[in-house]
Amino acid sequence: MNWKLIFQLSLFGLVMAFATVFWIPTSIEPAFWLIIFIVCAYLIAKRSPGKLFLHGLLVSLVNCVWITTVHVLFYDAYVANHPEMATMNATMPDHPRLMMVLMGPVFGVLSGLVLGLFSFVAGKILRGRGV
Repeated sequence: MNWKLIFQLSLFGLVMAFATVFWIPTSIEPAFWLIIFIVCAYLIAKRSPGKLFLHGLLVSLVNCVWITTVHVLFYDAYVANHPEMATMNATMPDHPRLMMVLMGPVFGVLSGLVLGLFSFVAGKILRGRGV
């Protein structure tokens, strides 16, 4: 396992955590994540010693820690810039920050499955070309 690579790639998640709190609206956030996943998958395929899927999964799990932490700490700013979240939170029975903490790992695993698949496919493509 290349833990240094996993940590370095997870910094995309830290940057996105702050960017989604203050600048990036929910409507275009998936486009940013798609670009990040493609870049991460390429770098995992190029630099990891193997277990490409697992590397992708672990990057996303570390990402979810960054993102959940930043969103919880800057909850008021996040909700102010994402009114749809305020509306959704109004219908939840539990405290919104608690829901973020509980749902963060779920989104981390789901995005990890996607990044793991992207990484696996990138590895097949790059290694098929002899890279």
